[in-house]
Amino acid sequence: MQLILASTSPYRAMLLERLQLPFDTAAPNIDEAPLAGEHPAQTAERLSADKARVIAARHSSALIIGSDQVAYMGARQFGKPGTVERAIEQLRQMSGQTVTFHTGLAVINARTGHTQIRGVPTHVRFRSLSDQEISRYVEREMPLDCAGAAKVESLGISLLEALSGDDPTALIGLPLIALCDMLRAEGLDLP
Repeated sequence: MQLILASTSPYRAMLLERLQLPFDTAAPNIDEAPLAGEHPAQTAERLSADKARVIAARHSSALIIGSDQVAYMGARQFGKPGTVERAIEQLRQMSGQTVTFHTGLAVINARTGHTQIRGVPTHVRFRSLSDQEISRYVEREMPLDCAGAAKVESLGISLLEALSGDDPTALIGLPLIALCDMLRAEGLDLP
């Protein structure tokens, strides 16, 4: 069965490569705006399923993986900053705080219609960051396409005091422990 990652994220593709399964990627091109009154965790899970559904509609016999991540702290939600100024502002707001990065994961078997959806939270405690540290980090890393401007798989790890969660890959954008379980449920053989 063809495996398709409903994402053009190079970070998610690199993570999926760890499983040594052949896969293709496809761009779901969906509106990623949260719905009114929607909790950030619900947003991440809904968007992961929406991404997978869009690609499943195009590939009737494939197994589709969708994933999305939303970072939040209380009522504040942090998406992909898109600009240097917004990345700096997000990191200023997160400085010295604990932020939840909720990664939604969906697997859809387009042949049977069977859908699995999970959410994997990671709690991240940021150090108290100076404006100079934030500026240097953003200049060197350019984390404009990452939720909360935090690329912990590289230099962003230096911004943190601690993190906790069930799956270290969830923070990068694709929770592989949960994904392996979901793929096994669809009959894929993994070691």
